[in-house]
Amino acid sequence: MPSPVSVYLLKKALFRPVRLAADYRFEFSEPFEEIFFATQDGERLNALFFPAPASRKRGVVLYFHGNRDNLQRWGAMHRDFTSLGYDFMAPDYRGYGKSTGEPDEKRYYADARLMYKWLQKKYRSEEIVLYGRSLGSGMASYLAAHVSARLVILETPFDNIRGLLSSYLRYSTSPIEPAFLFPNHEFLCKATLPVLIFHGTRDRVVPYASAANLKACLKPGDEFVTIEGGSHNNLPEFEKYKERLKQWLLRYPAP
Repeated sequence: MPSPVSVYLLKKALFRPVRLAADYRFEFSEPFEEIFFATQDGERLNALFFPAPASRKRGVVLYFHGNRDNLQRWGAMHRDFTSLGYDFMAPDYRGYGKSTGEPDEKRYYADARLMYKWLQKKYRSEEIVLYGRSLGSGMASYLAAHVSARLVILETPFDNIRGLLSSYLRYSTSPIEPAFLFPNHEFLCKATLPVLIFHGTRDRVVPYASAANLKACLKPGDEFVTIEGGSHNNLPEFEKYKERLKQWLLRYPAP
């Protein structure tokens, strides 16, 4: 059983939300729609939806963002996907932005399913791409093990919280009992859909060693892309990232 101190410290380290007022107005140069979801336990979750140009529709990316800030930052990530013909939807987690509630691992998984089910009303499962960045790799990996989708893409992921702590502290095993698990390695090893992973060799937030442990879960045809010199927040600036992302997303014909 994790100690109260462990719970407090890991919660502070893992979740860095910036809340927004309910009447906050997002500002982006491209058209978007703001969506709200009601959870079974009474919370209200906020998400942004960016449509791709109508003439280039290939599917939709369900994007789970990193552990800091809110959708005013992460909404801008849509450009890497709408430019390739994919609609883009990104939710703010509980406690982030306009979403109510508090961070909670199990409820985050349930919320991810809620978003996925909403997309299923508009898209076939094989048109949905699951994308997880850093903390968001937990929700994307969870869905990859439990639902059907076109593929799952992970950017700067970790294997699990124990492995992440061990990589930080340079122990073979974590010296403390983590309060959160996010067992990405277990989820990916159960996933049958295609997997694409990006990680940089100079990532100081999620050490490369933690992500590299996920290689053991990859199937023939999956790919782990190492970005030499890449850090935690700059992988989309590298041509290797852009090329591989484009190759993977455009291998699927428009419906």
